[in-house]
Amino acid sequence: MKEKYLDDLQEIRSIMERSTRFLSFSGKAGIAAGLFALIGAYVAYQQIYFSDTIIYDSLESRAYTSHVFRLLAIAITVLILSIGSSIWFSWQKAKNAGKKLWSPASKKLVFHAIVPLITGGVLILILLNRGYLGAVAGVSLIFYGLALFQAGNFTFSDIKFLGIIEIIIGLLAVANPGYGLYFWALGFGVLHIVYGTIMHFKYDRK
Repeated sequence: MKEKYLDDLQEIRSIMERSTRFLSFSGKAGIAAGLFALIGAYVAYQQIYFSDTIIYDSLESRAYTSHVFRLLAIAITVLILSIGSSIWFSWQKAKNAGKKLWSPASKKLVFHAIVPLITGGVLILILLNRGYLGAVAGVSLIFYGLALFQAGNFTFSDIKFLGIIEIIIGLLAVANPGYGLYFWALGFGVLHIVYGTIMHFKYDRK
């Protein structure tokens, strides 16, 4: 009798968790995002250190060259590919589990995560306009980490820890602006692959 009571409680808890948390995040999406970020970082590295124009000087003088716009294009491309892969793999996971991707839980997640993301995006545009290229990588990591920390309230709690680590890496990037691209590759690339792999074996294979 006692065991049945405990099983019923566990089932009720499971139902409540499924209704309030978005559990269709796929570890494969994190791995894909990390790979896209590393490729983007490599291409950006080529633009910064092997171009015939010194990008930092161009930004400080607000003489926006084609190389600067290429960097922005690289960042936007990585963002689109990462979001696209996240939606695709999450949709596949939700479909296999017989669930809807766009649910009340996922709506709450997006609403709470999008505020720091938009805020960070606007701040980055302001920094670029002011010529503070060295702070962009760190700021993007910090606000992305804040978005993940917020999202962790509506999905796997592991996301919160990922957000905290992203924030720490972002602060280190701001403190060391000359190494921003390396921290960016670490936070968006390596860390995504590591966490994506952990999430895959912890949740996706169940």
